[in-house]
Amino acid sequence: MSTGKRFVPIAEWRDRRHRRGLRGELAALAYLTACGWRIEAHRFRLGRHDLDLVARRDRIVAFVEVKSRGGVRCGAPAEAVSLRKRMILARVAACWLARYGRPGDICRFDLVSVREGRERTVVEHVADAWRI
Repeated sequence: MSTGKRFVPIAEWRDRRHRRGLRGELAALAYLTACGWRIEAHRFRLGRHDLDLVARRDRIVAFVEVKSRGGVRCGAPAEAVSLRKRMILARVAACWLARYGRPGDICRFDLVSVREGRERTVVEHVADAWRI
């Protein structure tokens, strides 16, 4: 059964926020792998919601929300993760754990903020950023 959606290559994405978001996710992915994390999933979906990244280091599984910004005028990235968003992420994380989790996994929610500047990109990782 077809969903009616067609594949749209990244080069054809019209909304610059979507392109910035993907660049931010890829920067976060590169940063986490350089820090010794193994990426288990990128954009794991449950209905219309998703986890940006699922990273693992030994028994720790981090469900990572990535917030990309072009500057600081829109506020801090952590401010963009509301209580409602956290609850949605918890529900999607529970689904991921039911499908792919291992006995003894220790789970947490991390936040990675990516600020794109003209000269450089700054990546900040907040481990265990919130609890459910």
